[in-house]
Amino acid sequence: MTKLYIAVPCYNEEEVLPDSAEKLRAKLNQMMDSGLIGSDSRIVFIDDGSRDKTWELITQLHDSDSIYSGIKLSRNRGHQNALMCGLMTLKDEADAVISIDADLQDDIEVFDEMVEKYRQGCDVVYGVRSKRETDTFFKRFTAEGYYKVLDKMGAKVIFNHADFRLMSARALQAFAEFKETNLFLRGMVPMVGYKSDIVTYERSERLAGESKYPLKKMLALAWEGITSLSTKPIKLITRLGLIIFLISIVMLIYTLIRFFMGATETGWASLAVSIWAIGGLQMMAIGIIGEYIGKIYLETKRRPRYIVEEYLHD
Repeated sequence: MTKLYIAVPCYNEEEVLPDSAEKLRAKLNQMMDSGLIGSDSRIVFIDDGSRDKTWELITQLHDSDSIYSGIKLSRNRGHQNALMCGLMTLKDEADAVISIDADLQDDIEVFDEMVEKYRQGCDVVYGVRSKRETDTFFKRFTAEGYYKVLDKMGAKVIFNHADFRLMSARALQAFAEFKETNLFLRGMVPMVGYKSDIVTYERSERLAGESKYPLKKMLALAWEGITSLSTKPIKLITRLGLIIFLISIVMLIYTLIRFFMGATETGWASLAVSIWAIGGLQMMAIGIIGEYIGKIYLETKRRPRYIVEEYLHD
């Protein structure tokens, strides 16, 4: 039978953790009873340096039932690093790992379909939202626009997929070869290239607590994805610089013609606009190039992406 592990990254999730843990246990027990997965399957919570009682609750859950395990990071490293820690820790222990956020807004009822597709030979099964009716218009518009921008930038991701997916042990072993420090998992996983499929589901509202991805973090994740997976922003700067250079030649010819016609005047407005436009472009270009240099700087340091302080596992 399939030995399935559920990897659940957590950060300050004391409000939702008891309910989520019970729902996950009930789901796994149901799958065990049906013979879909083995009795040695587990739920593994990864505490990403929470400041509340999250780790205390994980410890209590582990003590009460061996189906629960816990990994505690030494400090907060961010959702992507916490999830990566869970996947890399479990790659040698499970046949397949499903990653899901602690708020269980993603539908756990599609676990069965994911495992069935895995048993049919898929190494990666992506959970894809069928619609976004629970989102506000602003979030729906920006989220769908973001996936389209990523695609235009050359970063291939699964449309309307976040970090809800199943990965086989073989896919995880291959994924372990990705050594970069700047993580954007939803863009990196498709690079593994093994046979994959999708399952669709409807996302529900968060049961309690606050979202760990407000607008500021969503924008940061979006920029991380673009700069981690694509060099097109730098190429766009080159093209924009060429266009402005061509425009400057046209303006030079125009100025010379006006000079020889004796129609030149001191043009403060055009000069000011030109200075602001070119200055702004230069600052933007330096900023984007600096972003890439910063990523190179972090990569060359080879610092660990996370440090595990404690691992509760029977």
